[in-house]
Amino acid sequence: PAATAPGDASFAEVAAPAGKKEKATNGERKKGGEGKKDKAAGEKKPAAAAATDSGDPVPSMIDLRVGKIVHVEKHPDADGLYVEQIDIGEPEGPRTVVSGLVNYIPIEQMKDRTLIAVCNLKPANMRGVKSFAMVLCATHKDGKEHGIEIVNPPEGSKPGDRVYFEGERFAGAQPLSQLNPKKKIFETIQPGFTTLESRECAWVDPVTKSVHRIVSERGACAAPSFIGASLS
Repeated sequence: PAATAPGDASFAEVAAPAGKKEKATNGERKKGGEGKKDKAAGEKKPAAAAATDSGDPVPSMIDLRVGKIVHVEKHPDADGLYVEQIDIGEPEGPRTVVSGLVNYIPIEQMKDRTLIAVCNLKPANMRGVKSFAMVLCATHKDGKEHGIEIVNPPEGSKPGDRVYFEGERFAGAQPLSQLNPKKKIFETIQPGFTTLESRECAWVDPVTKSVHRIVSERGACAAPSFIGASLS
């Protein structure tokens, strides 16, 4: 998968988020992704429930938001890593994010890219640069040597838009402020992430086999071309 172990520089996305954010450079605070609001994803989120990490890990514990890359450059000390400034609609400005995507996605395709960010992993130090979020990517079903794609949010998405999992149990749940690394919540949930025949992203419950699409109020998130991909 693109990143099976958050925080490991060898994976395509690098761990991230909640907490202190690094200051962005001048010119990196521009907003983006303006567009006409699409039709809602089918079901509206009910009132948020209190977040707790007690009990078994569930996907709604993960904080997913729309982000936009406002600046990207190669990591000064790691050939396979990008250092991005990603606007996720926070008043503090963009978050610094390190992603191992150099060998899979050209830097030109990273610039001004709208994406989905995992925002509540524990911040990770990546070759001297602290990363405060993780870019959600789809890895080809036959392995990363066949390609990695950045997951697209619905058309018209804007930085800060909340992304959640369909289903009454998950849609109204509030994500945790930060995932506890000792409980391996993301690692437990991640094997259920996939892309459907429609290329839409979803989580499949390993017990009930129920399918829960990853959506916002604007529609479903999707991989550009991969079917049956893993997400991380």
